[in-house]
Amino acid sequence: MATHEEGHTGSPGGNGCHTSVDLKSHHSAEFKNGLSKRLNRIEGQIRGIKGMIERDTYCDDVLNQLAAVQSALNGVGRLLLEGHMKSCIIERIEAGEHEVIDELLVTVNKLMK
Repeated sequence: MATHEEGHTGSPGGNGCHTSVDLKSHHSAEFKNGLSKRLNRIEGQIRGIKGMIERDTYCDDVLNQLAAVQSALNGVGRLLLEGHMKSCIIERIEAGEHEVIDELLVTVNKLMK
């Protein structure tokens, strides 16, 4: 699952603060493959919706496909959030980086919009 970089000591400025540029997740190949397959399907759905619009498909049918894409994206977000919470967040809290909770809350609020 996801972990932050081993031995990371903070930003180049030396203030100990992390930025998203400083941190990396290390997902298993299986996890990344699963996400990649889901995103490929979503990409195909998006192309299909574009084609539906170009062919003047009935609006309700297009809207239903948009709802399916939104649901699929939410599923990817849930998987990533779960992995993030079970690894990166726990590791950073254990390292005394309690500000990660505020970071997580901002991210969850963005996902719930």
